[in-house]
Parts: sequence; structure tokens; C-alpha cells
Amino acid sequence: MTAQYDVAVVGLGAMGSAALAFLAARGVKVIGIDAYHPAHTLGSSHGDSRLIRLGYFEDPSYVPLLQRAYRNWRALEARLRADVLEITGVLQIGAPDSKIVSGTRASCAMHGLAHEVLDRDETARRFPVFQLDRDDIAVLDPQGGYLRPETAVLGYLKLAAEDGAVLHFGERVTAIEHDDAGVTIRSAGGTYRSRKVIVATGSWIAELLPELRGHAVPIRQVVAWYQPKDGFVTQPGRMPCFLRDEGDEGSYFGFPAIGVDGVKVGRHAHFREPIDPNQPNPPVNDKDTALLDGFIGKRLPAAAGVRANATTCRYTMLPSEDFLLDIAPSSANVVIASPCSGHGFKFTSVVGEILADLALDGGSELPIGAFSFDAMRRYLDRRAG
Repeated sequence: MTAQYDVAVVGLGAMGSAALAFLAARGVKVIGIDAYHPAHTLGSSHGDSRLIRLGYFEDPSYVPLLQRAYRNWRALEARLRADVLEITGVLQIGAPDSKIVSGTRASCAMHGLAHEVLDRDETARRFPVFQLDRDDIAVLDPQGGYLRPETAVLGYLKLAAEDGAVLHFGERVTAIEHDDAGVTIRSAGGTYRSRKVIVATGSWIAELLPELRGHAVPIRQVVAWYQPKDGFVTQPGRMPCFLRDEGDEGSYFGFPAIGVDGVKVGRHAHFREPIDPNQPNPPVNDKDTALLDGFIGKRLPAAAGVRANATTCRYTMLPSEDFLLDIAPSSANVVIASPCSGHGFKFTSVVGEILADLALDGGSELPIGAFSFDAMRRYLDRRAG
């Protein structure tokens, strides 16, 4: 006999685990299915830390969602009785007209966000770990910090189970078949029927959703940790998290010494190398470490001690590098979550709420128009010409 549910969630990483928890909290009969086990290393939700910031340089339209996300993160902490969000400040560094600096200032101005603009000398006085060029400035977002991704994902799964969700791990979904009455989900372990399905499978999403083939591209991401030369200036109370705009070379991100491995750094999208999501993550190589060693030696010399660790994970990128949170064009019963283009984890707590809204109500009062299929098509049309 085929099991029946109100909603099924396929993929239980960041977005899927949060959606499952929000649905279960609303009393919905819901099942979550994942091919692996919680917080595994083939997704984008591991590695001890993820940035969170309010002054969002990418686009001011993200800010209202971030404000809701902060509230939801604190609600998660209260129920778990665990720390998920840590405030260190986020320092956003570059030339005054660089994308990160100018975009951050625009978001702060539009939404009246607290921030400080620091010149090179003031930055050196307050945060001596950072090395700025002569004309660089830094924008300090005092409400920024980092999230603990494994704690968040495992916490949402725990709450979902407590509220009655059914969880299946180690079970790969092979097909999603939709009709006017609902969807049938097929896996190696069984067949399930639900009125709605949320697909949040990260780098595998195009395998289940033809609409995203050729658009959702998994790429390889590398981060490294360094035991600092100066352990005093790299502590969280003295070193904020940061973003650094290097112009044509791209942007870098990093964290203070919040764990035993020390200071963590990476370049957004790294070398933009596409990967096969069904193969293990390619290992770290000399080209990877040369890039990150060079960056930390130049920009954070006090942190550039011994490289303690380096690892690979994945981003799943859309052409616009925005999100996609929408109902599938092919079926009103299929909700699509992500890909999050390498900057989505901080939104997990609000995306879970949005996905529950889309599955239960067909829409959300939260501002998600910029993350729709229509928005993606408009971007592709502009790019084409």
C-alpha cells in the first residue's frame, strides 16, 4: 500500500530540513527523504561556519528576507537551547567603487541599516589582522557574523521529528511523477504519494526537475584553514568575519579563529569548475592551495601561519547567481527550492518558512518575486541579447 502524505520534502540539507520543520510545526502530515545522512559532506551545508550579514551587496531586495531570517534563527536557538548564530561583525573590504563596498553601502542606505565606513588607517587600528591597499575602505556590518551549519541542519531535523515528521535517510529518490491530484515519489525504498512535493536536492536538482537542466550547474568549492601567526588578533572578539573584493580576481570570504583549525578562507565560486554531482568531490590540489595561501599571505599576514586543513564542497549555481523559490511551471504540485548559488545558507531559516507557504498556500507574503522562474527567464533573455 502506498503511503499518503500532505507534503513530501526531497532533500534534507539546509533548505529541505528547514522546510520539513516548518511544515511539521504547522501540523502537516509530512515526509522527508534524503539519499544520504544528515549534514553529509557531498552537499553545501557542512564545514563549521557560514557567513550571515544584513548589508547585502548582491541586491537590496534580499534585506527584508535577511531580517526575517535573523528572527527565525533566534527562534530556532530558543527551541533547541543551542547556539546557532554568533555575532562577530562582518567587514566588507575593497575599493570605494567596488561591487562589495558600493553594494553594501547602497543596501544599508536603502534599508537604514547600522554600519560604519572605515578608512585604511582606522581599519588597521581596530582590526590589525587586515592588510588594505592605500585607497581601500571597509564597511563594518555590526550585526553580521556566522552560523553553525551542522547545528542548524541537525536541529531542524530534530524539531521536525519531534513535531511528527517522518524521516527517511539513505534513500535516493529516482522519480517524481505529478498529476492534477498530487505527486508520486519513487525511490529504491518505496513509493509515496503526496499532495505536494518540495524538491531541495542541491547539486542533484536538475536530475529530478527537467526545467533546471542546463541552468542549475554544480561547481567545486574549496576552503582552507590556517593556524595564525598571531593568535591574539584573529580571535572572534578582535577579528570580524569578512568579505574582500579583489576586482577581476573575484571575491574572498573568511572567518576568525572560531575552531581548532584556525582562520578559514575561501574564494567565492573558486575556479568555477563544473562537477558531476554523482561523483565524490574532487580532492584539493596544489593550484587550490596556492590560490588561498597567496590570498591570506597578502591580505591577512598575521593569520597566514601553517595551513591546517583544506577541503572541497559544492555550490549549485544559477546563471544570475540568485535563488529560485517557486512553483514549477510544469505542475502546481511541485515546489522548487534552490539552487542557492553559493550564498544561500544564511537564508535557510526564512527559506524554510517560504517553502512551507508555497506548498500549503501556493504563495508567500514574503518578498520572493526576484527568485521566480519568470525572473530567471528575464535574466536569460537579457543575457541573450
